[in-house]
Amino acid sequence: MSETAIDRPATGRFAGNAHHFPLRVYFEDTDLSGIVYHANYLRYMERARSDMLRLAGIDQREAIEAGEGAYAIVDLAIKYRSPARLEDDLLVISTVERVSPARVIIHQTVRREHTILTQATVTAALVSPEGRPLRQPRAWVETFRRLMEGED
Repeated sequence: MSETAIDRPATGRFAGNAHHFPLRVYFEDTDLSGIVYHANYLRYMERARSDMLRLAGIDQREAIEAGEGAYAIVDLAIKYRSPARLEDDLLVISTVERVSPARVIIHQTVRREHTILTQATVTAALVSPEGRPLRQPRAWVETFRRLMEGED
């Protein structure tokens, strides 16, 4: 039996220089009052960043399996503005703010319709399997630059 679009996991899309990743709040995401637990916003943002990289052609799994390193979050600033609730439809919007040979800075916003719920600035650096800083592959840096300009 062949795989159909219905069988594949949900994925985001690019709109100019922004990556849009839709998701829904499930019971497991909430506390007893039906409000999303604060740490789950970090999970939503991680999923969105991973999806953005995959859609842009950056194969994190291949790099990890080849022993070429993986991204580690080295800095995170987050602001919670309004709560998400059980069964809300949310959108995580991610944009590349800055890129250097060693790191990438991504701004992320979690929204419910037009309401901003959470905003974060995330700095990811490539590290070796032993945890030492590495330069990002040149092709990845160029991909991030194109994303900043809205070309991908």
